[in-house]
Amino acid sequence: MALDCLGVPPHAIVTTGLEKRYPRGGTYAVRGVDLAVEEGEVYGFLGPNGAGKSTTVRLLVTLLRPTAGTAFVAGHDVVKDPAAVRASIGVALQDAAIDPLMTGRELLRLQSVLHGLGRREVGPRSDLLLDRVGLAEAGDKRVGEYSGGMRRRLDLAMALIHEPSVLFLDEPTTGLDPSSRLLLWNEVRRLRDQGTTVFLTTQYLEEADQLADRVGIISGGSIVAEDTPEALKAEVGRPHVHVSLADPADLARALEVAASVGRPTPGVTLECLDVSVEDGARELPALVRVLDDAGIAVAGMSVVRPTLDDVFLQKTGEHLADTDEVPA
Repeated sequence: MALDCLGVPPHAIVTTGLEKRYPRGGTYAVRGVDLAVEEGEVYGFLGPNGAGKSTTVRLLVTLLRPTAGTAFVAGHDVVKDPAAVRASIGVALQDAAIDPLMTGRELLRLQSVLHGLGRREVGPRSDLLLDRVGLAEAGDKRVGEYSGGMRRRLDLAMALIHEPSVLFLDEPTTGLDPSSRLLLWNEVRRLRDQGTTVFLTTQYLEEADQLADRVGIISGGSIVAEDTPEALKAEVGRPHVHVSLADPADLARALEVAASVGRPTPGVTLECLDVSVEDGARELPALVRVLDDAGIAVAGMSVVRPTLDDVFLQKTGEHLADTDEVPA
């Protein structure tokens, strides 16, 4: 990643004390949010319903005006220069309105004209993006005939038509089938590799874990945690090995000998224990060895690692909705 003259990574999105307060009741939707998203970074933005996640995105893409604080996107002030912000970003929101009577190709060409692309660029650029999002064969069909997943992929292509430096994706894979979800995952990775900044809101923790360089968790309108997925999970705890014993009578002895490998604790039943270890699967051979040397028969063993759901629960006091659906 490029550095500026002070050796600091340049930022695509910077907010300071960003707030949105509604006059009726004085309710804060966003309360003092500070963000610094680096150029070329995929930033995962997580939060429960009503936490301020969507409001923050709408402030950053100039659909809402902040009550207080500042926000710069692609180097432009969202209040003082919203037109420059809109020219620099691509936006794929969940509630985007698409004319069902137009074809996918027609919509892409219209979007090209709105962004001021030259006449010679429009056709080739539209064809390229239709192919990249898997809609090459459906480009001349009316959007009213598209499935929900096809519309989401068209949303992405329209957001990319002018090659924005910053891309906002609002829960882009919600409701998609596994193959469409994988296609979009690969497109996000490709964009990052080309230097595009991606601000990704998602309800799938596995998606954030797989794609995001850093994750921010918002709750009650404020950022309550921010770091790389691995660092956030490390805050919750180390990996542990779950051991099921063949004979519950061996539990006390197993706890004793497992202490030479990690930090053992009794499990939820008499025939199991959990051993907190430094390096997950690499500790398995040593743990198997000490149990075997002690004559303790093992029925099963598995490595359990902290997840972003564990982080989310610790930081917000609740599970994120739909975390049980893991993208293929």
